[in-house]
Amino acid sequence: MILWVRKLIYIVCAIVLISICVNMFLGPHSIAAGGFTGLAIILEKLLGLDRAFILLISNGAILVITFIFLGKEVFFNTVIGAALLPLFIKLAPHEMIVKDTMLSMIVGSVIFGAAVSILYVNKASSGGTSIPPLILKKYFNLNTSIGLFITDGIVVFLCLLVFDRDAFFYAVSSIFITSATMNYIENGINKKKMVYIISGMNESITNDILHDIGRGVTIVPVKGAYMQNETDMIMVILDKKNYRQLLTIVNKYDKEAFMITSTVSDVHGKGFTYESGSI
Repeated sequence: MILWVRKLIYIVCAIVLISICVNMFLGPHSIAAGGFTGLAIILEKLLGLDRAFILLISNGAILVITFIFLGKEVFFNTVIGAALLPLFIKLAPHEMIVKDTMLSMIVGSVIFGAAVSILYVNKASSGGTSIPPLILKKYFNLNTSIGLFITDGIVVFLCLLVFDRDAFFYAVSSIFITSATMNYIENGINKKKMVYIISGMNESITNDILHDIGRGVTIVPVKGAYMQNETDMIMVILDKKNYRQLLTIVNKYDKEAFMITSTVSDVHGKGFTYESGSI
């Protein structure tokens, strides 16, 4: 029950952010940056219909697709977002907070990308073109940020039929910024360092990693191709903030240790995605 309430709070907050983005940053400058919100901005200008009404009708149709392809859980989470978005779009003030179009586009796009990422993390959606990326992710393992870029690109091209070319290029730029924001949130915030160490002081280095840094260590048997020497290699995955501490430990015991370091964007398992001891 507590988890469900927490998820609901996240979904509501994300919908509020999207509403603020559309009504105060993108809409006032006629930036139809994809999605049904962008389509609503276009149709509002073209047909004089209220954007909240357009979203209500279009989200009703997308709910059927959600139920068919994504199942009950995403459907019920989408029902919440799809119902709340038109409501908050109607309630949020239609005001131009930032007069500069470029700055408003940048700020609005970052907010939009963050809000959609919050929805995706909670397996929810505000409806609209945020649903096709979830379908592409499920059936084709396509990153949601790329899927959103593709589906929103179709809507953006409609800008040329209603608005001027400046509005079109602002919308294109907005999609890039939104996708970059989503990609960073999905893959960039929780990056780790993966380090391979070959040293004659493996035991001392391992002991300090286990006790000083508090990270598990994997010992991998390796064999050099040239000299055919067999030895052990240390593999450890740790937070970026602990990397300098690791360097200090290695240099303390073996300044000539061979190290390979790479950045990994996602780590799952014991010690990282749920509480436990070392990996």
